[in-house]
Amino acid sequence: MAVDRKEHKKSTLSDIVSREYTIHLHKYIHGSSFKKRAPKAIKAIKAFAEKAMKTPDVRLDPALNKAVWHRGIKHVDHRIRVRLSRKRNDEPEAKHKLYTYVSFVKVASFKGLNTETVDE
Repeated sequence: MAVDRKEHKKSTLSDIVSREYTIHLHKYIHGSSFKKRAPKAIKAIKAFAEKAMKTPDVRLDPALNKAVWHRGIKHVDHRIRVRLSRKRNDEPEAKHKLYTYVSFVKVASFKGLNTETVDE
């Protein structure tokens, strides 16, 4: 006796969400050579966003790139606060219907910060 299971079709409105995360970059770039630290940090941020928001299309804000590189290629900050926004892709020939936009959030201290859902 087979049971018919109804497929739940989620709306893309529930897929659109923004969250703030603190990424511990030091553990991702630890042990890498000096000339590869900032590029490795950028790749780690992209991988983190892809895993957290479950979208293969990740786009970085230029301000985030500037924040990672502001002390040069060697001296990347240990932690960085980012806002991950999952958005709908309105391009006609888009491969994926959603993408993640990663932007930089400036904070005075990382003490006591948790992951937060943000209303935009």
